[in-house]
Amino acid sequence: MAKKKKKEKETTIEDFYDLKSDEMDELVAALKGDVDESKAEPLPTNIEEITGEHVNAKPGSKKAEFDPYRKDKLSAVPTWIKAIFVKWWFAGLVCFLFIFGVRLDPLDAAFVCGFVLGIVTDVLVNPIFHYFESDRKEYDAYMMFPFPFKKYWTFLTNILYYLIVMAGVFGCYFGINALCNYYSGADIRTYLGVEPLLFGTFAVIIDMIFIGIKDLIVYLVKKAKRNKEVADV
Repeated sequence: MAKKKKKEKETTIEDFYDLKSDEMDELVAALKGDVDESKAEPLPTNIEEITGEHVNAKPGSKKAEFDPYRKDKLSAVPTWIKAIFVKWWFAGLVCFLFIFGVRLDPLDAAFVCGFVLGIVTDVLVNPIFHYFESDRKEYDAYMMFPFPFKKYWTFLTNILYYLIVMAGVFGCYFGINALCNYYSGADIRTYLGVEPLLFGTFAVIIDMIFIGIKDLIVYLVKKAKRNKEVADV
């Protein structure tokens, strides 16, 4: 009885690992380049034929045919627009949650917003950029610390950096209101209040100014290094 069970088990395993000789021959021939492409059957592109899912579209139309190289509408949007929008949206969200949601005095608000935006950038914004970028690293020009790996020091530096950015943002508000008070000759009053849209705009402008300075320094350093290597040769 035990021998019979063992035999059945071995037969099952053999069936499971049974190699299809015809498919293996085709694979070997394709790797060797012995396949005549003119006689090869074209691969099906009809979505209904491939997936079995019913597509309410005329056969041969774009909706009915599968195209692995088809670009979606989002990919047609320039990189700089997508990067600026993501940074602007998250900055406005931080303003909405921590200035509108929690009533703080200006100094505390600047600290809290900078602290939170640094965390959001390290945890959400930069990983989003790394996810969508290609091998050309086109989103690196929109990050202060464009490192693909997660380290504790990037977490801390992003917080410190965005505390500086928030100081610039609130400085813009204070400066504009001070100028309005100066030219109006009136007592101290608030002409420009904090709200998410303008807050996000100020944050992106100041952020990109700092990132632009960083990118310029990196470019000049790399250029000087290349010139030195050429001179040494």
